Amino acid sequence: MESGQGADYDVAIMGGGASGLAAAIASARSGARVLVIERDIEIGTSLLATGNGRCNLSNDHLHPEHYLHPEAARAVMGASPEAELADFFASIGLPTTSIDGWRYPLTKRAASVQAALLAACKREQVALLCASTLERAQKTRDGWILEVRVPEGDFTASPASSASSGVSESVARRRARRRALAAAPTVLKRICAHCAILAVGGRSAAACSIFDLEHEPEEPVLCPIACEPKDLGGSMWAPLDGLRIAASVQLLRLGQPIYEEAGELLFRPYGISGIMAFNLSRRIQAADELAVDLVACLTDEALGRDLAWRAQNLAPKPDQASWFTGLLAPALADVVLAALHKSGKPVHELVRSFPLKVLGRAEERSAQIHRGGIPLSTVDLKTLCLRSGLYAAGEVLDQDADCGGFNLAWAWISGLRAGYAAAHAVKVRLP
Repeated sequence: MESGQGADYDVAIMGGGASGLAAAIASARSGARVLVIERDIEIGTSLLATGNGRCNLSNDHLHPEHYLHPEAARAVMGASPEAELADFFASIGLPTTSIDGWRYPLTKRAASVQAALLAACKREQVALLCASTLERAQKTRDGWILEVRVPEGDFTASPASSASSGVSESVARRRARRRALAAAPTVLKRICAHCAILAVGGRSAAACSIFDLEHEPEEPVLCPIACEPKDLGGSMWAPLDGLRIAASVQLLRLGQPIYEEAGELLFRPYGISGIMAFNLSRRIQAADELAVDLVACLTDEALGRDLAWRAQNLAPKPDQASWFTGLLAPALADVVLAALHKSGKPVHELVRSFPLKVLGRAEERSAQIHRGGIPLSTVDLKTLCLRSGLYAAGEVLDQDADCGGFNLAWAWISGLRAGYAAAHAVKVRLP
């Protein structure tokens, strides 16, 4: 695209997930001609797995402290992100509901979110190019020349919403189209755009390389934690697989507590899982320890009465796992009994602060989000501009947060910021 030559689009967006679609809608509503380029065979498929298929859209209290970089979150999201997102969801015809402060679509179906976004894109005349991979990007005086590899077959149009078909049917159809795409011949397509927005998600090293951007190494977070009972090893762990308890956990570093969270804990053969473990996974380091309150639902007074009754009516000290019947699940009682014999600690101390040695993160392939990507120090936080004509939004930026809709909230709002800014830049540049 030489100086003075027209562009195919005002704004080209790499990535058709939450941030990319928010950016597309914002740009189009500002009068820009918009194209979304998506690698998958459909737009918005990344949303379908969020919130166990219910899509936890946001949170009623988007405190910056839940984010890796709180000050950057505050700068980008503004003073009232909750109200801004409520307006955005209403503007695309997506009613929402709150469950314990976590915001979901009213239908509690992620497919409804995908369908609402696609419908909004259609109303705003956003062009969609699916099954397409960016290979090269060339900066010109007027914008960008993008070379995108696309299949020769009919994979570019987004299919009808899966809302009208069964879930299993939709999944099967999607898998079949992905297999067909992998075998399809491809060609290069040349696209010209005045501005480009990177919204490619958390695995962004290749895209950042194409645009010659700084990129922090990526690591999976919001995933289970591999750990084992301190001094017992993993041999005692497997029988606990599938056990859920109400607990609270302290994260200890060099013996000092640095973070604490309460909730449901799920034991797995390798360690712990569940939302509480996911949030802890964002904070753990090598050599950290966890102190688990196995009876968090009991006050100190209630626990003291219970242990005193057992000492008086059963045995002065636990001599077998059945001593804990009614207080701990049998498999957990076995582990606690072994730890008591090993450590010699008082019973109340051990059940209140059961020590686990952190080994690292587990099941990283299924992590909900990746940390790393474009350093926020290289970004204009008002516009999310990286350099002239290039913007970024969502997980591609080095920002992550706890479970509870905080990450999707960042995706929506950063997408809106980048989308509006890119459209404004085009208007300012063009006569």
